[in-house]
Amino acid sequence: MHYTLGVIMDPIAVIKPHKDTSLAMMLEAQRRGATVLYFELKDIFINNGKPMGLARTITVRDQATDFYTLGEEHTVSLGDIDVLLMRKDPPFDSEFLYATHILSLAQDEGALVVNNPQALRDYNEKLFTSLFPEHIPNTLVTNNQKLIRDFHAKHQDIICKPLDGMGGASIFRVKPDGNNLGVIIETLTNLGKRYMMVQEYLPQIKDGDKRILIVDGEVIPYCLARLPTKGETRGNLAAGGTGRPQEISETDRALAEAVAPTLRENNILFVGLDVIGEKITEINITSPTCVREIEGHYNINIMASLFDAIEKRLTTK
Repeated sequence: MHYTLGVIMDPIAVIKPHKDTSLAMMLEAQRRGATVLYFELKDIFINNGKPMGLARTITVRDQATDFYTLGEEHTVSLGDIDVLLMRKDPPFDSEFLYATHILSLAQDEGALVVNNPQALRDYNEKLFTSLFPEHIPNTLVTNNQKLIRDFHAKHQDIICKPLDGMGGASIFRVKPDGNNLGVIIETLTNLGKRYMMVQEYLPQIKDGDKRILIVDGEVIPYCLARLPTKGETRGNLAAGGTGRPQEISETDRALAEAVAPTLRENNILFVGLDVIGEKITEINITSPTCVREIEGHYNINIMASLFDAIEKRLTTK
């Protein structure tokens, strides 16, 4: 079937083609005959209540260099585009928030927005885990220094992280000696003005921080275990971790299936679950990644599953 697909993303010129999930999405859509339109966040706007965009038609190629061609910029009504993929990476700042409101207007006018912009506003990737307390490590969200120090005193070895980061940025491990805990709290809370998350340290991180993908409520049978480099506690690839594709375990599947009904209820089509050991640490819905690493190792087309779900919704609109 023919349809138009708009992709809102970070500048394509700086992506890494061999590992970029947004590129994988565009390649699959193009293979299916869709017309693909490219936007950056600065290109979408509201004109007299109408969601609009400065679009460029894009052609993509699965190669390391010269992997895209952009057409001339032209103005479009976002509501007239059949599918809009919100692929702007975090942080979830005020600009990201405003963009979700623009996308909600487009959704009201008939566009299918993936992921659902209302869900993007409602479910912070770290706070989302609070809906599943039985499946997460001991966790505290606060800007209160005493509560954080009490949590450290109880659990001894903890992880401190901001609520709006990505790629392992500004994540700190504090061991039993408590070195630098004060300055970490001051930095992450902006001297008590901003919430942060504190979790017990999970030693199973040595076996990888697993990225488990869920497409339209269905669990992908393979995941990417991201292994920390020596001396690191973060497995994130952006923080120097090494990716190891592997089959998911029965425990991994059970965790993902515990989350899946909530995803379906909120029309969240594409999700990256982060699991350490047997605990969920994050539920990523803004711009999940790791598709290309998994597809490059196993005979599976994850993006085909996503676009099957998208096209099913288009035919029933």
